[in-house]
Amino acid sequence: MQKEITVVLYGYKVTNSEWSHNINFEELGAFVDSLHGDLNSLGITVSYLEETKNILEVNGYGDLLNIVRLRSPKDNISNLCLGHIIGQSANCDFLEDIRRGVSRIAFAPEMIEPEGSNKVVCHNCGCGC
Repeated sequence: MQKEITVVLYGYKVTNSEWSHNINFEELGAFVDSLHGDLNSLGITVSYLEETKNILEVNGYGDLLNIVRLRSPKDNISNLCLGHIIGQSANCDFLEDIRRGVSRIAFAPEMIEPEGSNKVVCHNCGCGC
Protein backbone atom coordinates (compact mmCIF):
# COMPACT_ATOMS: atom_id res chain seq x y z
CA MET A 1 0.00 0.00 0.00
CA GLN A 2 1.33 3.41 -0.97
CA LYS A 3 1.74 6.21 1.54
CA GLU A 4 -0.56 9.12 0.67
CA ILE A 5 0.38 12.66 1.64
CA THR A 6 -2.01 15.52 0.94
CA VAL A 7 -0.93 19.16 0.92
CA VAL A 8 -3.95 21.31 1.79
CA LEU A 9 -4.10 25.08 1.38
CA TYR A 10 -6.51 26.99 3.61
CA GLY A 11 -7.79 30.45 2.87
CA TYR A 12 -6.23 33.39 4.65
CA LYS A 13 -6.60 37.05 5.47
CA VAL A 14 -3.51 39.20 6.07
CA THR A 15 -4.18 41.21 9.23
CA ASN A 16 -0.82 42.98 9.55
CA SER A 17 -0.70 45.98 7.24
CA GLU A 18 3.08 46.23 7.70
CA TRP A 19 3.73 42.72 6.35
CA SER A 20 3.20 41.25 2.90
CA HIS A 21 4.33 38.15 1.07
CA ASN A 22 5.52 37.59 -2.47
CA ILE A 23 4.23 34.04 -2.80
CA ASN A 24 2.47 32.98 -5.98
CA PHE A 25 -0.09 30.48 -4.76
CA GLU A 26 -0.89 29.60 -8.38
CA GLU A 27 2.45 27.71 -8.47
CA LEU A 28 1.56 25.50 -5.53
CA GLY A 29 -0.37 22.85 -7.48
CA ALA A 30 2.45 22.41 -10.00
CA PHE A 31 5.00 22.30 -7.18
CA VAL A 32 3.07 19.53 -5.41
CA ASP A 33 2.84 17.66 -8.73
CA SER A 34 6.65 17.80 -8.96
CA LEU A 35 6.92 16.44 -5.40
CA HIS A 36 4.61 13.62 -6.44
CA GLY A 37 6.86 12.89 -9.43
CA ASP A 38 9.92 12.80 -7.18
CA LEU A 39 8.38 10.51 -4.55
CA ASN A 40 5.99 8.29 -6.51
CA SER A 41 8.69 5.76 -7.45
CA LEU A 42 9.33 5.34 -3.70
CA GLY A 43 5.70 4.36 -3.06
CA ILE A 44 4.58 7.82 -1.90
CA THR A 45 1.79 9.76 -3.56
CA VAL A 46 1.52 13.50 -2.97
CA SER A 47 -1.62 15.40 -3.88
CA TYR A 48 -2.88 18.97 -3.56
CA LEU A 49 -6.20 20.24 -2.25
CA GLU A 50 -7.59 23.70 -1.56
CA GLU A 51 -9.99 24.29 1.33
CA THR A 52 -10.34 28.05 1.06
CA LYS A 53 -13.54 28.13 3.11
CA ASN A 54 -11.32 27.67 6.16
CA ILE A 55 -9.84 31.16 6.64
CA LEU A 56 -7.00 31.90 9.04
CA GLU A 57 -5.53 35.25 10.01
CA VAL A 58 -1.95 35.84 8.87
CA ASN A 59 0.20 38.37 10.69
CA GLY A 60 3.57 37.20 9.33
CA TYR A 61 5.47 34.35 7.76
CA GLY A 62 5.03 32.03 10.73
CA ASP A 63 1.28 32.33 10.40
CA LEU A 64 1.56 31.69 6.67
CA LEU A 65 2.93 28.24 7.50
CA ASN A 66 -0.30 27.55 9.36
CA ILE A 67 -2.48 27.87 6.26
CA VAL A 68 -0.73 24.82 4.79
CA ARG A 69 -1.98 21.55 6.28
CA LEU A 70 -0.44 18.16 5.70
CA ARG A 71 -2.31 14.88 5.95
CA SER A 72 -1.03 11.32 5.92
CA PRO A 73 -3.53 8.73 7.13
CA LYS A 74 -0.94 5.93 7.15
CA ASP A 75 1.11 7.94 9.66
CA ASN A 76 -1.92 9.02 11.74
CA ILE A 77 -1.42 12.63 10.67
CA SER A 78 -4.91 13.92 10.11
CA ASN A 79 -4.47 17.67 9.56
CA LEU A 80 -1.28 19.17 10.99
CA CYS A 81 -0.15 22.64 10.00
CA LEU A 82 3.20 22.98 8.30
CA GLY A 83 4.56 24.98 11.25
CA HIS A 84 3.86 22.05 13.57
CA ILE A 85 5.73 19.65 11.29
CA ILE A 86 8.85 21.68 10.49
CA GLY A 87 9.01 24.09 13.42
CA GLN A 88 10.58 27.45 12.63
CA SER A 89 11.44 28.15 9.00
CA ALA A 90 15.18 28.50 8.37
CA ASN A 91 14.98 30.70 5.26
CA CYS A 92 11.33 31.75 4.92
CA ASP A 93 11.24 29.98 1.56
CA PHE A 94 7.62 28.86 1.25
CA LEU A 95 8.06 26.10 -1.34
CA GLU A 96 11.20 24.77 0.35
CA ASP A 97 9.34 24.68 3.67
CA ILE A 98 6.55 22.65 2.06
CA ARG A 99 9.17 20.29 0.60
CA ARG A 100 10.70 19.91 4.09
CA GLY A 101 7.31 19.11 5.61
CA VAL A 102 6.40 16.55 2.95
CA SER A 103 9.86 14.97 3.24
CA ARG A 104 9.58 14.74 7.01
CA ILE A 105 6.26 12.91 6.71
CA ALA A 106 7.58 10.73 3.88
CA PHE A 107 10.79 9.63 5.56
CA ALA A 108 10.68 10.45 9.28
CA PRO A 109 7.09 10.77 10.54
CA GLU A 110 8.21 9.51 13.96
CA MET A 111 10.07 12.82 14.39
CA ILE A 112 6.82 14.84 14.30
CA GLU A 113 5.34 15.89 17.62
CA PRO A 114 2.00 14.04 18.02
CA GLU A 115 -1.28 15.88 17.72
CA GLY A 116 -2.55 17.10 21.07
CA SER A 117 0.90 17.37 22.63
CA ASN A 118 1.68 20.26 24.93
CA LYS A 119 4.61 21.49 22.89
CA VAL A 120 3.75 24.79 21.23
CA VAL A 121 5.40 25.00 17.82
CA CYS A 122 3.05 27.10 15.75
CA HIS A 123 1.29 30.41 16.11
CA ASN A 124 -2.12 29.73 17.63
CA CYS A 125 -3.68 28.60 14.37
CA GLY A 126 -6.22 26.41 16.10
CA CYS A 127 -4.77 23.07 14.97
CA GLY A 128 -4.41 21.87 18.54
CA CYS A 129 -0.65 21.55 18.65
